Amino acid sequence: MILGALVDAGLSLEALRSEIAKLKLTGVDLKAEKVKRGGFVGTRVQVITPQEHHPHRHLSDILTLLEKAELPEIVLARARQIFTQLGEAEAAVHGVPVERIHFHEVGALDTIVDVTGAIVGLDALGIREVYASALNLGGGKIHAAHGELPVPAPGTAGILRGVPVYGSPVEAELTTPTGAAIISTVANGFGVLPPLQVDQIGYGAGSLDLPGRANLLRLIVGERIEDLESDEIALVEANIDDMNPQLYEPLMEALFRAGALDVFLTPVIMKKSRPATVVSAIVPAGLEGSIGPILLSFSSTFGVRSRRMHRQMLPREVLAVQTRFGEVRVKVGRLHGRPIHLAPEYEDCRRLAEAAGTAAGEIMAAAVEAAGALLPRLNEEEA
Repeated sequence: MILGALVDAGLSLEALRSEIAKLKLTGVDLKAEKVKRGGFVGTRVQVITPQEHHPHRHLSDILTLLEKAELPEIVLARARQIFTQLGEAEAAVHGVPVERIHFHEVGALDTIVDVTGAIVGLDALGIREVYASALNLGGGKIHAAHGELPVPAPGTAGILRGVPVYGSPVEAELTTPTGAAIISTVANGFGVLPPLQVDQIGYGAGSLDLPGRANLLRLIVGERIEDLESDEIALVEANIDDMNPQLYEPLMEALFRAGALDVFLTPVIMKKSRPATVVSAIVPAGLEGSIGPILLSFSSTFGVRSRRMHRQMLPREVLAVQTRFGEVRVKVGRLHGRPIHLAPEYEDCRRLAEAAGTAAGEIMAAAVEAAGALLPRLNEEEA
């Protein structure tokens, strides 16, 4: 399915054949065809191999085969990493040293081509980063060389430590050990699709055609929209309608001391037309547990709610600029490398305004002007 998605997204089958030939595997070829899965069209790439009498190979056999291939080192290194991960996972579940593990299904020629071809394809398409969704494992049982096994197979489960996964009522293996090893090795991260400008979309099909389900692997290829940083945060809130307004200030200070990134108050109308205030604290994900007790103890609320959120941010830097009033720190926000926001530090401006007997706004304007004049010179020095 990975090979199919790569070819569907624009990878030349001939170029893939040419690189796979460097493995020097006699009688191996590739065939690509368009197929339908659940009403949608994708590409299925089949690895054509001669009948093998002894398809079981040790990890050392596969690593030796890779060493003899005339492929780029970046491809060989990734392929070695994938097969080593497969070997270590199998060794762990069978309780034997990795050098004694002999591969069954994953030692066959078609799997060797699948793994190497996946890395060759990513390299040929110039893909520098890979991000994946959580992996659908499927469900039920499968029949393998070691007999009947639950889905996910023990080797697959071992490979996917630290990877987000979910099960499915479908009685099928939707993530194989080979697929798990490839994705867990090449993926830079799992979860939300990062911001990007889409260039190509490919759909890869395998042999399994499931009724009522488009059993396809989707590959989205594009240019990442640079300079946007992202993280996960939590919003912790409480509604309050019976507290002395003077107590909001110590509450907010306590929340900031506990690590809140921002705290704000929103006036609302609650039941029986009572005016009230929503206290909201934005905190790093994982900090909800320590923020909740502060809201409960510093306010009159009886309950606190929270939810996780995804945040995007401009990368920022802080410049110290000289104005006629003194030094001011200015926060610079960039998009695509271009400064689009200049924000003077308010406390610096307030302090200088009090000393000079002038308005803080005048200090802010002078700081923005100084930062605007300084940035072109800094950009030239960096270039």
